[in-house]
Amino acid sequence: MIPHYHPEPAPSHQPFGSTNPALDAGWAAPPPRKGFFTDTSICIGCKACEVACKEWNQLPADGFDLLGTSYDNTGGLSADSWRHVAFIEQRKPARPPVELGMPTMGPPGEQAEAGERTEFRWLMSSNVCKHCTNAGCLDVCPTGALFRTEFGTVVVQDDICNGCGYCVAACPFGVIDRRITSNGDKQAGLAQKCTLCYDRLGADQTPACAQACPTQSIQFGDVDELRERAQQRVEALHEQGVMDARLYSADPSDGVGGAGAFFLLLDEPEVYGLPPDPVVTTADLPSMMRHAAAAAAGLLVAAAAVFVGRRK
Repeated sequence: MIPHYHPEPAPSHQPFGSTNPALDAGWAAPPPRKGFFTDTSICIGCKACEVACKEWNQLPADGFDLLGTSYDNTGGLSADSWRHVAFIEQRKPARPPVELGMPTMGPPGEQAEAGERTEFRWLMSSNVCKHCTNAGCLDVCPTGALFRTEFGTVVVQDDICNGCGYCVAACPFGVIDRRITSNGDKQAGLAQKCTLCYDRLGADQTPACAQACPTQSIQFGDVDELRERAQQRVEALHEQGVMDARLYSADPSDGVGGAGAFFLLLDEPEVYGLPPDPVVTTADLPSMMRHAAAAAAGLLVAAAAVFVGRRK
């Protein structure tokens, strides 16, 4: 059960660079902001995080139908899949194998008949809601169903959501979705997404996906500490010759003010199905309102001038 949000009301949109959006959301003396650092360089695609997330949050199964384009059977984030491990298949040389000093037959690509098998690699990436510092979904929600928790995360309250779908269009990452079911599910039509296991955080427990990850590809903790750890990991990979390693959504000056869930990628964001330069969809609202007000004032002045001129 997700507890209802009762801090003092405050604007949901934070200035870029804010490190703890819970402060601006009205929480008094909140704990350090919590989040995820997902290191895709050590993800093995086991999908343990997907299963743990579904089990803890009692999400419907996606079935076992293969997509025909990948071994992945879920395809992407949805109202029923709050964690999704993507299998990205590339015709690109993999990293050199680690020499273990053991007898081996060599990689398949060394055989003459293997053809192009050396020009192939798999990138695994566990995707999730970003819990943005400046969250468009939170800004546009007309009922207050979406709220900022004391941990700096963004959560949906099922019993307040009216299923309008404004948040779906407002998310620059395409994360949030409405559940579509035909079995009388009480959450049918309502917006659904990762809560960063808000109920577990309140009990001082690690989110289910991070606890289940066998390689520590998903790391949970204080966002500021995770950002430092992520930068050190990128530098270590660069020293090892993996120059494509980069961080995604970790910069507080980016288009969403930095995310609470960020990633280490081994290629361009587009390869992983992520937008290269995401911008919160409500970022221009203040400027738009000012321009609209100025235009309205101009029309009023013009109308008044015409009216006064006619009287003369």
